[in-house]
Amino acid sequence: MSSRGSEVSELAVTFHPALYLQRRGWVLDIMRREGVTEILDIGCGEGELLSCLCNPAPWLAPPPPDVLPPATDASPAETDVLKELHEWVLHPTRIAGLDICKSELECAARVTKPPEPDRDDVPWHSTPVRWEPLEVKIWEGSLEHVNAEYAGVECIVATEVIEHLPEHVLDRFAPVVFGAYHPRLVLLTTPSFTFNARFTAPDAPYEARSGWRDPTGRTDRIFRHHDHKFEWTVEEFERWCQSVAGEWGYTVEIEGVGKAQEKDEWGRDDALGWATQCAAFTRIEGGDWVTKRAAALWEASDRLHARTGSPGPHSLFASHRFAANDASRSPKPLDVVGELVLSKMLYHRETSIALNEIWFEREVELACGGWIDWLVRAIQEHPGLALRRTVLASRIDPHWTIELDPALHHLVPPPAIREDIWPSPPDTEELTDLEEAVDMIGSRQDGSVLVKDADLETYEEGWGAESEDAKTGWGNVQIDWGWGKAGGDGDRMPDFGAPEASGGETWTWG
Repeated sequence: MSSRGSEVSELAVTFHPALYLQRRGWVLDIMRREGVTEILDIGCGEGELLSCLCNPAPWLAPPPPDVLPPATDASPAETDVLKELHEWVLHPTRIAGLDICKSELECAARVTKPPEPDRDDVPWHSTPVRWEPLEVKIWEGSLEHVNAEYAGVECIVATEVIEHLPEHVLDRFAPVVFGAYHPRLVLLTTPSFTFNARFTAPDAPYEARSGWRDPTGRTDRIFRHHDHKFEWTVEEFERWCQSVAGEWGYTVEIEGVGKAQEKDEWGRDDALGWATQCAAFTRIEGGDWVTKRAAALWEASDRLHARTGSPGPHSLFASHRFAANDASRSPKPLDVVGELVLSKMLYHRETSIALNEIWFEREVELACGGWIDWLVRAIQEHPGLALRRTVLASRIDPHWTIELDPALHHLVPPPAIREDIWPSPPDTEELTDLEEAVDMIGSRQDGSVLVKDADLETYEEGWGAESEDAKTGWGNVQIDWGWGKAGGDGDRMPDFGAPEASGGETWTWG
């Protein structure tokens, strides 16, 4: 905020994570929960959200039953691990951004552009595999103009946008977004004027507040940004949301993000609420809503074309296409994947290894065709491997690891003592015949494991003799795979060069 020359300073109000990250996290969390694949970002700016959505998912959504039939004897472990693996993964296939600022659109086009293939300055192993194709379109134009291509898009996002709209454009926001476009979800955020009292003491003079006076002259409020046309109180925002939802056939859940790290010495934190107000609208299906929304599309278009000085139609500023890897959805047989996992563990001299660490072995994820469900099934069907939920000493949250049957531990090469003794991990060909080793594992009717010792010609108990503490423990836990649940829209795509020329293939929202 700018200073107004007051001698009375404002109170310190800071947020962690940064407020924009909390807003972005709220948006991404809902899109993940709802399984959103198509997104239109209204007022996309420099493309921070779009660049995040361009990052490829670490794996595909679960395969259809005809590809990987449900296990007839599926254990709770398999159900739990797969639920956790897919819970916070988003799979966008079509995304679009709309803005009126050309300089910001240039940045949005740049950060959403696919990387050039086989770049010399990017190691191949550091580039994540893209398992799903992605189409990106960046549009230049005004919100009040109707673009029929957006009709039926799955999700529209408008973060910190409506407070910038002039009154005549704000009046068209609901008919255009909820009527003409009628997405399944609308995710909207705006500043809370109620929270602004948190910046000054209750008895502070008017001059203590830095910021910008209401430019419309309708109120004596001081806003957070020079371009804000309004900032609504909690009550005003709720009334607007309920009115829009009722008129266009939506339900709405009103939430918020952003609480100051500093404790208010007057105890106002609960009363003043969140710094950012959030609303998640969900479309009501059936009834007369379909007809009303269809009529809104044509009515809005006709009205805008007839208006004197109406902005021109949206123009396509940039269009990109990300291709999926050739191995996507083409997995190798389960037994081949299981043997590959075992060989990787022996290669790295590990008897226990994190599931996500094995997955990001390029050869493994390609062998699974991008389906981590395929990897989980391969591990569970392999007689020498098992999944276990563990807690690392450096972490407080459980995560999943692949455990090697103790009967196969003798296959793990010893650690190198001197480089001249064992200068590098052994090649697969140098290892003991894995199939022969695995074939030596048998089982009793009670489920315990028998392993034949080739030297002693006797049988001894393997996994079946483990203590209760060492047995696999399954449960419903939250895991952190590194891409973050809090949104992380600060992660930007690299600068891959100038944006491409306008144009590209035409597509419509499905």
